[in-house]
Amino acid sequence: MKTVFSYIQSTAILLLSVFVVSCSAPDPKAELEQLKKQRSELDTKIADLEASIAKTDTTQTAQKATEVAVSPVQTRIFKTYIEVQARVDADQNVFLSSGIPGTVTKINVKVGDKVTQGQVLAETDSRMIQQQISDLQTNYELVKQVYEKQEELWKQKIGTEIQYLQAKSNKESLEKKMATLEEQLRMSKIISPINGTVDGVNIKIGQTVAPGMNAITVVNFSNLKVKAEVAESYSSRIKTGDEVLIYFPDNNDSIVSKINYASRTIDLLNRTFDIEALLNTSDELHPNMVAKMKINDYQSAKPCIVLPVKFIQKSSTGNYVLVAENGKVVKKVITIGREYSGLAEVTGGLNEGEQLIVKGYDLVIDGDAITVQK
Repeated sequence: MKTVFSYIQSTAILLLSVFVVSCSAPDPKAELEQLKKQRSELDTKIADLEASIAKTDTTQTAQKATEVAVSPVQTRIFKTYIEVQARVDADQNVFLSSGIPGTVTKINVKVGDKVTQGQVLAETDSRMIQQQISDLQTNYELVKQVYEKQEELWKQKIGTEIQYLQAKSNKESLEKKMATLEEQLRMSKIISPINGTVDGVNIKIGQTVAPGMNAITVVNFSNLKVKAEVAESYSSRIKTGDEVLIYFPDNNDSIVSKINYASRTIDLLNRTFDIEALLNTSDELHPNMVAKMKINDYQSAKPCIVLPVKFIQKSSTGNYVLVAENGKVVKKVITIGREYSGLAEVTGGLNEGEQLIVKGYDLVIDGDAITVQK
């Protein structure tokens, strides 16, 4: 371009000189012929220079290529998940209370204590019951002796049958009363029905308690599970044995388990069904803790190509991606299966090992020249 400007400048100077000379020249026709000749020569030189410059620009354009980044296409098992809110629950989580009204006289445990099945955790005032048992016990010894003697006589055909039956009835009546009082005495004590850990003590010495009142809580932390309610629409996609990833946001931890129970009954009110997954024993997990369950509802039969959805483009011919081959962009029409979490399962149109353009794919089209970042 600089050369063209130089010729134009020379032309201007030449025309100015001719103009000056023409002012003094006596022959206008001769001057006109001379100017035409000079203009023709300049036009020819300008045309040659323009052609040369255009050729140079074309060569430079042809040599220019877009820089891109690529990543080799790989295969793996593709999985999709159903995500639901859940909570931790104890398989054995009991709230204990006194069986009869009474005043608390003794508390044998505190929160955190390990207890065993049948262990007495607390007691209420049972002095009246014990006194009644003591009185009956005395009467029972006499009634029992009378019955045994009457039975012996009856075997020897001495006495009447009425006497024998009356002695037997008195004995059995006292035995039933004794059994009733023994049961009342047992009900005055709060007894653990399971092995576990005391998770709550809600009573104090001297406090009056009644049946149904939550006095002591015992939890078996070795049998924890995660429960969730799942929408009816997923009922055909979740079954017992499915893999599940359980995440606990409170302690930023996760474990892998399996669905051990999936209800086949749909709740009429909220149109959901229950699922459960067992947990391994963990001191960091507690009943009613919030959890998230990711249930694996689909898994490819064999390793397949999995691509981020953002690299897949759409056209009138279908979905496609761009790959790099021999320094050029090649358009690959693909078929996709399921999508999950920004990833797509590619079922056809792409082979393992091909160089997928992952940076600059939005700047090039099929057939463009490219250079690959190292």
